[in-house]
Amino acid sequence: MASVLIAVIYLAFVSMGLPDALLGAAWPSIQASWGLPVSWAGIVTFLIAGGTVISSMASNRLIQRFGTGWVTAGSTALVTLALFGFSFAGAFWQLCLLALPYGLGAGSIDAALNNYVALHYKSRQMSWIHFFWGVGATAGPTIMGWCLTGGAAWNSGYRIIGFVQLVMTVVLVLTLPLWQKNPAEQDKAAGKTPVTEREALRLPGAKAVLTAFFCYCALESTAGLWASSYMVAIRGVDVEKAASWASVFYLGITAGRFLCGFIADHFGDRTMVRMGQVLAAAGAALMLLPLPELGVFAGLLLVGLGCAPIYPCLLHQTPKNFGAENSQALMGLQMACAYVGSTLMPPLLGVLAGAVNLMLYPIFLLCITVLMFVLSERVNKMVRS
Repeated sequence: MASVLIAVIYLAFVSMGLPDALLGAAWPSIQASWGLPVSWAGIVTFLIAGGTVISSMASNRLIQRFGTGWVTAGSTALVTLALFGFSFAGAFWQLCLLALPYGLGAGSIDAALNNYVALHYKSRQMSWIHFFWGVGATAGPTIMGWCLTGGAAWNSGYRIIGFVQLVMTVVLVLTLPLWQKNPAEQDKAAGKTPVTEREALRLPGAKAVLTAFFCYCALESTAGLWASSYMVAIRGVDVEKAASWASVFYLGITAGRFLCGFIADHFGDRTMVRMGQVLAAAGAALMLLPLPELGVFAGLLLVGLGCAPIYPCLLHQTPKNFGAENSQALMGLQMACAYVGSTLMPPLLGVLAGAVNLMLYPIFLLCITVLMFVLSERVNKMVRS
């Protein structure tokens, strides 16, 4: 039954990834249809991120009350409703209204499934579920592209992915008997008081690991968003080549997570995180050197490959580092800090680059990676071995 459930979780992560990059793919069409400013896409993105932070913080209490299976199924249903709402939206305010339930559902799914896999499965499965998220995140814009090039409106892309999410919701409901109770749920059932988020913050190493998650998502989101602009503005790469080369970063993450699944259990989470941080730092440093264009290409690939093991292995360490009974509370806080990092730091680099120039891009990536390394090593010294 465990093998059936992990297959369901793999599918759930594909479905989680499908809508994540959909707004970016659909926005040029939405903007043209409704005559909106380009920057208004950021408003919708910000509202989605706000919902994910709120639901991540609340996930511990929700799971204690309803269980991981029901929270996952219910949150997927909420995302499904939001996506169908997007597909019928006729005004910008409706997208804003629907962004919040979409974010609320996505954040709960993320926190619930990551903690469940960290508790019940090995590190290789954690790497592979995030590989499958990458598959979904790649497929979503592809589906939207097919709709737009086929003459359909952007709404059709949201509707197709909404139907996929609906099927996933049904699958999750049908497999509810397979889900085991995690230690926090068992404590609740036994009449014990599970740890709260405030208490989790007092655990040794908690604040350091939360900041490390903030740094990781700042690294990943900033590296992906500004890669093309850096290549064009600083390295003189032509626009078309820069756009295609930027995708090598995401290729490095997705392919890297698939490959990491084969070696993660052998090397262990801590070693995998360290190897990833060294690779990411080396890639950022390579982009600082006065090398030909291919040096930037290689640097981005190294940063992507370096990012591949960091996030899954940091997540998988949570029960071991802080105790299985505390992991759900920590997982929700980690997800919230991750979303804050990915939301705030790319615009901050944009502001700094506007004041100076985009030569700051590899410097920023290197500095944030070094800070993350220092913080994760601090956690290793503070927590249970």
